[in-house]
Amino acid sequence: MKTKQILLSSVLAACALPQLAAATNGMNMEGYGATALGMGGASMAYDNGTAAMMNNPATLTMMEEGSNLDLALGFLAPQVKSSAGGTTSKSSADMFGGPAFGWVRKQNGLLFGVGMYGQGGMGTEYGSDSILANPSVQAVSPRLVNRSEVSVGRVIFPLAYDVSPNLKIGGSVDYVWAGMDLQMAVNGNSFMQMAGGVSPMALASGPMVAAFGGMVSGGQISAVNWGYFNFSNQNDFTGQAVGTGYAGKIGFTYKLDSKTTVGATYHSRTRLNDLEAKDATVSFNVDFGGGGPTNQLIPVSGKMTVKDFQWPETYGFGIAYEASEKWMLAADYKRINWAAVMKNFRMEFTPAGNTGLAANFDGLPMNVVFYQDWKDQHVLLLGAAYRMTDALTLRGGLNMANNPVPDTYLNALFPATIKNHITAGFGYAFDRKSHLDLAFSYAARMTATSGVTGITTSHEQYNGQLVYSHHF
Repeated sequence: MKTKQILLSSVLAACALPQLAAATNGMNMEGYGATALGMGGASMAYDNGTAAMMNNPATLTMMEEGSNLDLALGFLAPQVKSSAGGTTSKSSADMFGGPAFGWVRKQNGLLFGVGMYGQGGMGTEYGSDSILANPSVQAVSPRLVNRSEVSVGRVIFPLAYDVSPNLKIGGSVDYVWAGMDLQMAVNGNSFMQMAGGVSPMALASGPMVAAFGGMVSGGQISAVNWGYFNFSNQNDFTGQAVGTGYAGKIGFTYKLDSKTTVGATYHSRTRLNDLEAKDATVSFNVDFGGGGPTNQLIPVSGKMTVKDFQWPETYGFGIAYEASEKWMLAADYKRINWAAVMKNFRMEFTPAGNTGLAANFDGLPMNVVFYQDWKDQHVLLLGAAYRMTDALTLRGGLNMANNPVPDTYLNALFPATIKNHITAGFGYAFDRKSHLDLAFSYAARMTATSGVTGITTSHEQYNGQLVYSHHF
């Protein structure tokens, strides 16, 4: 098993936070905090701990006066496989885990605090023995690792207030950062289609492409066997391409009667700067014309810039109902606007500092667009909590969503196709000041086949969170 450190967040994870790389609701986690996760992710209208700063910050004021500290550990265990031609390869990126924390203080109805949480991400890793490893039409080509890792984290500064006994409002200012790694092989025919503007999956353009095309049309290069995009530092704590920015949230809750509370929230789209990887390479394996050598590697070094990668805006509203002294029921709806930010995945590569044949490309940028055309995601979150004793509370829930990734553009490196989750958990109060919450989630297997590559990818997932809370 391959184990990596990620970020569900903590001060120690300040540089590591973006290492979360598994897909749930698209790239979002299906639940933030063990209380909410145990209830299917529903969190809009009841007290779900300091993780509410990732959910609806208005619910933070449902806590008692004083300070609250949550310390968390989480794990995500995606199981991803891809098949083609009767052969199946398994992604080795099958376990992620790490810490999180949140602290808030409430005094005279006013609450403030700070927290660090992993927002989400996605990623896979296929080794040199996988079906993606040899993109060439020639059997003599080397076998290549194919790897992706996309991750986003936040440092959150919430502020909330009890406007009245029934109305509570809240919001937050979020410092956001993102990390990304990519190692992706493309066969020669596909790359030439990209450069010619006829590929159904991507487009490559710019002066570097024109110069390379001139070498092909002029006979200097007789065949392109494969291309390889590579910006990956293999670091467990940060991606090779990084960027930072900000976002915000607002929300409210309103108590309709002694048993019923409603809540709603809006999460803004992020404002991240472009992600930059200074030590990137784009390599080509070619045959030279005029009887020259074959299967020759041209590695081109430079800077890769991921253009306008953003996290989408989200709308959410929900209701919590105290059915009795023992039972609470919750139901939420979320709309995640992936379509506005995941239309295309755009990169700009600027060669620099090369020698030999690759020096001909220095200063000539290449623009690459991978089509994605994600759809907006609609998520229904249902949960129930049963207070078995004064100390023990049991929880269960469902998280149901549509798959935002169209089959046409499905890429085995980015299988954010999960639809439905079943969740369960419990909370145990040691005393009035401290309690422990534990939750697990199972995402049922989702299988889809790319309409272009013909590769079939299946994805299921096991997730869990453990949170210790202390009031003082």
